[in-house]
Amino acid sequence: MAMLTAARATTAREAVMIPLSMVAVQAFMVGMILLSKVALNAGMHPMVILLYRNLIAAATVAPAAIFFESEMLKKVDWVVLGWISANATFGVVPAMGLYYYGLRTTSAAYSAIFINLIPIVTFVIAVLLRTEKLALGNWHGRTKLLGALLCVGGTMVVTLSKGHPLHLWPTGILKASDDDDSRAPASPAGAHRHGMVAGTVFLCGSCVGYSLWLIVQARVARIFPAKYSITMLTCLVGSIQSFLVGICISRTGWKLGWNLQLLTVVYLGVFNTGVTFVLISWAISRRGPIYPPMFNSLSLVVATILDSVLLGTSIYVERQAYIFALGTLLVVLGLYAYLWGKGTEMKLAAAAQAAAAAQEETGQHQRRDGTHEMANSARAN
Repeated sequence: MAMLTAARATTAREAVMIPLSMVAVQAFMVGMILLSKVALNAGMHPMVILLYRNLIAAATVAPAAIFFESEMLKKVDWVVLGWISANATFGVVPAMGLYYYGLRTTSAAYSAIFINLIPIVTFVIAVLLRTEKLALGNWHGRTKLLGALLCVGGTMVVTLSKGHPLHLWPTGILKASDDDDSRAPASPAGAHRHGMVAGTVFLCGSCVGYSLWLIVQARVARIFPAKYSITMLTCLVGSIQSFLVGICISRTGWKLGWNLQLLTVVYLGVFNTGVTFVLISWAISRRGPIYPPMFNSLSLVVATILDSVLLGTSIYVERQAYIFALGTLLVVLGLYAYLWGKGTEMKLAAAAQAAAAAQEETGQHQRRDGTHEMANSARAN
């Protein structure tokens, strides 16, 4: 009885803490988008950001991994290293690297749209790989699917309501960060369109990379349940991969100074990689690979507003404000619908597991009672 009460208390705490941790991840993501855009506009190479942010993240998480998971670290073998390498392969260079390349030629608001496509891509890939069940025969399964579709649909509506959000108006931070670029003549329309097309391709590739990373992360969490050690080792392997890819692309620009670039990689390493990887790993181990990206929609409106206020990107919502509000409402409704469906699914699974455990315990008691009765009968005879 005491064990059941403790289990229920743990479940209740997780029901509050896991969603809050995912909201924190979205806050870190908005900061990442804005700081990265400023650093990239100042001339920082995407692979340089990847290298340093992963090294800083590994150093940040290493004390927790050594202190809390020293025994687990002794169990690292070639199988675990293989899965962690796959985890880094999808989660660092393709996911983060391609995102930076896309962000460099587009805007913070535009790139946030593709982050919101990750849930549906992850959902489709997870269903195809059979790591997520598409139970359309019950209400919670249909609600999960409806929630995912509403999130994507709301994201697309918000995108359409902004007219042409692809033109950057460098003011404030951008001018202070890169005076040479602010004095440079405007790019031709054709070059701008080419950059937008290339940036869109990079962002689509990043979306697929993130989705595959979330699915692989779920597998890694099952075979090696140590969130701090997974994060530390993934970041170490990812930094090596980033350096090898980056040195083939550019051999200059790897030195950091005491400026915004250093602030960017420290912020990204500590919060957007170290803390975020730990929180996502924990959420995936409890809720599955689809759960974390369902919160990505929360960052869309915030990133769009801050992109306009801080970076000068125009937002055209004067005549389409009602469409913008409708899209935001669809995103929120979709998020809650998915969370309700997933929560119901988790409760039913937990109830079925508890019933099976109770039945097994009852069976054990009956077997013990039968054994005692047979022993007593034997002694009586």
